[in-house]
Amino acid sequence: MVFMCQVDSYLTNFSSTVTSCEPTESKVENKNGQLVKTDGYHVELDDTILFPEGGGQPDDRGTINNVPVMKISRKGAKAIHFVGKKFEVGETVKLSVDWDRRFDHMQQHRVSLLNDVACSAQHLITAIADGRYGYKTTSWNLGKEISFIELDVPQTNQDNVNNIESQVNKAILENVPVVVHVTHVGSPLLESVRTRGLPDDHVGDVRIVEIKGIEANMCCGTHVSNLSHLQCIKILGTEKGKKGKTNLYFLAGSRVLSYAGKCYASEKELTKHLKCSPDQHVHAVDRTIKQLKLYQKNCTSLLRDIAVLEASKFKSSAVNKCFCLHRKEGNIEFMNIIANEIGLSAFLFLTVGDEKGVGMFLLSGPEGFVQSCGSKIMELIGGKGLAKGNRMQGKAEKLQKKQQAITIIDEFMSKFSSLS
Repeated sequence: MVFMCQVDSYLTNFSSTVTSCEPTESKVENKNGQLVKTDGYHVELDDTILFPEGGGQPDDRGTINNVPVMKISRKGAKAIHFVGKKFEVGETVKLSVDWDRRFDHMQQHRVSLLNDVACSAQHLITAIADGRYGYKTTSWNLGKEISFIELDVPQTNQDNVNNIESQVNKAILENVPVVVHVTHVGSPLLESVRTRGLPDDHVGDVRIVEIKGIEANMCCGTHVSNLSHLQCIKILGTEKGKKGKTNLYFLAGSRVLSYAGKCYASEKELTKHLKCSPDQHVHAVDRTIKQLKLYQKNCTSLLRDIAVLEASKFKSSAVNKCFCLHRKEGNIEFMNIIANEIGLSAFLFLTVGDEKGVGMFLLSGPEGFVQSCGSKIMELIGGKGLAKGNRMQGKAEKLQKKQQAITIIDEFMSKFSSLS
């Protein structure tokens, strides 16, 4: 079946009749983008302007009698609307489309179709990608912000990609019309259009979308009526995809404007922090990274020296056999150097990081110490780690409890001394 949303993608309001309404539950996306099981009803109508998910295009959003439609799926020739309210069979209802979401999908989807063209240099995306460069489109994905097309090549040439973008935008400036034709299986018209074949569950009429003078292909998605409605297309770049393919990332229409706005805002912030003009940003960041690596190297060297010094001070004092130390700037290597320098002759409890929060710990000592105290101290400081021999180390969530951990060590040492 060809739905009204496919006949006229610009319709925003429509009246229809309920043909079925069954209680069910379905996973729908909440405000945080998580899928949550929700009780509701599956509603079928005699026709709809709300597009069900299919052909790489997400489903629409809208309302039925002002009741939000949370999900729309396709089942054969039927569109299934998931709502939170029951409707009576035979009831006439009014549908309304979330136009901002619909038009965004129309813009992006139309772009994806243009990327399947296989004609001359004047044609759009795949007219150039396939016809001139041999880049065949195998699939596409309409993302929430950035979409991508999967090309059946292991890599692309940047000059070729730039030329594809240039030719696509040229077609947009030429105001090329886009026309929908509805026909049937077996129609001679189908022999003249690009197609990958009909889906296994296809029922009813066949829909052909023609870009005048460029190409015609079977398509189930919503679309613009003129390429000028795309406004512009920006190809962001390509990267390696799955199984020897390449993903080409793009934006179209209002998404280009939104992306440009975000980039400009980021550019202003970088200019303020880096204190240089935008054309110097890359150089400034590269210089900063090199300086940071040098500072990190120097800090690591100093930490190693401090670790050796701390271990030496403890060994020379010989006041007791327990060494507890916290250093905010330390790391796991810092603690291991101390433990290696002192050995198993003393009880060690070392911590680094936020003294009142998250950090790292190391526990080591004579035979039986880690086995007796390790689990108690781990539980106390919220530790996660592994024990190997007479040493235990890992992450700690509650370093503010380290003083209580030291009390556990003192109690063990008292028993240990009495046994000795």
